[in-house]
Amino acid sequence: MNQSTASVRSPCLAPARANLAIDTPLGPTPYARMFPELPSFQADEEFLHALGRAGGLCDCGDVDDSPDSLADTAAGWPILGQFVAHDITADRSTLRSRTNTAELHNARSPKLNLESLYGDGPTGHPFLYQRDDPAKFLLGLDGADIQRNTEGTAVIGDPRNDSHMLISQLHLAMLKAHNAFVDDVRLAGISSNQVFDEAARQLRWHYQWIVLNEFLPTLVGPTLADEVLRDGPRYFRPGHDVFIPLEFADAAYRYGHSQIRHRYLLNGQSDPVPLFPDLLGFRTVPRQHTVDWKLFFDAPGDESAQRAKKIDGKLVEALIELPVAVTGETEIEAYHSLAVRDLQRGQGVGLPSGEVVARHLGIDSLTADEVGVASTGWRGDTPLWYYILREADVCAGGHRVGPVGGRIVAEVLVGLLDADVTSFRRSRQQWRPKKTLSGLLAS
Repeated sequence: MNQSTASVRSPCLAPARANLAIDTPLGPTPYARMFPELPSFQADEEFLHALGRAGGLCDCGDVDDSPDSLADTAAGWPILGQFVAHDITADRSTLRSRTNTAELHNARSPKLNLESLYGDGPTGHPFLYQRDDPAKFLLGLDGADIQRNTEGTAVIGDPRNDSHMLISQLHLAMLKAHNAFVDDVRLAGISSNQVFDEAARQLRWHYQWIVLNEFLPTLVGPTLADEVLRDGPRYFRPGHDVFIPLEFADAAYRYGHSQIRHRYLLNGQSDPVPLFPDLLGFRTVPRQHTVDWKLFFDAPGDESAQRAKKIDGKLVEALIELPVAVTGETEIEAYHSLAVRDLQRGQGVGLPSGEVVARHLGIDSLTADEVGVASTGWRGDTPLWYYILREADVCAGGHRVGPVGGRIVAEVLVGLLDADVTSFRRSRQQWRPKKTLSGLLAS
């Protein structure tokens, strides 16, 4: 099969879900460019593969986690980042060398509304909920896993949230948090026909608040987060036709691939294990792989959780050599590398280079030495995804994304909530959360 015409299964395929927990399905929404006036980056596929394949510049090799390789960010944040990605974007197109972006459709609504959790709600997707108490989610045996059918396949709002056991257990924790809110609103005397909607609203608003006030400052730094929250986005202003920018979906928001550790300690009784193959999803979670979230997220005043890997342009072996269960069968060996897939998708949708975006934003671009791809023989600009990873390393020591990546991510996340009339940002209520993320995960 010729590389220029090859297409393979995406690891992020998922059936369509509706927009909200209320039973009003919406059709897919488009993707579009955040900076449509900027020229597309072009490079030989050989360069992309040399950069991202096993043994390339993006490959960490078989080294283990060490103090020098770890950031000051708790290890759970990139897992939450993946959960957020699955909530707002689902590109089901196959991986191609060239993609007609006009034909791309986002199977998610561009809202931070937990669509991947709620599906069509108790009426539209009753299999997600308890038969005798449809305001609550149905959980797996003893509440220790998500609901599964007899073959072990997850019965959840987004099957991508079963791709590995960390995200499936984060999904489970969010299901339990909703059920806890159901108990809370019942105790508050909410009428029975409003219990589900009120519990869902509480969970959504807590989730949205956590994304903006805990997750975003950790990712882009408090200064940029505060600026965008205070002044609003400069560049992402979609109006009524809200969309997910390709610069976000296929470059900036893929920063977390470089944050995945070599190994994770799941609980006090387990030994550290890699994400793949040990924590591969699509099957029942064994008891020894039960996640203690205190090892992944810091509680207030306690920074004892494991740390994420630095964002430095390198991916661990588990992601450079993805299992077939994630990638599907492919004749191109390089497509088992998530780095190659990220690079290929970014070029396929015509993203600009990192240097071009930096200049457009009025930011000094990285030098060739700082990017560090000269050893591959490449002398041109840098793919946006890889540029953002290197920028994080150069400008922020790998602890958070840099000015280009941070601007894109912050503006999109804030912009999506500001465009959503149902979000807590648009509410006239003086609403404040009752729980932080650590409290939500303990529900």
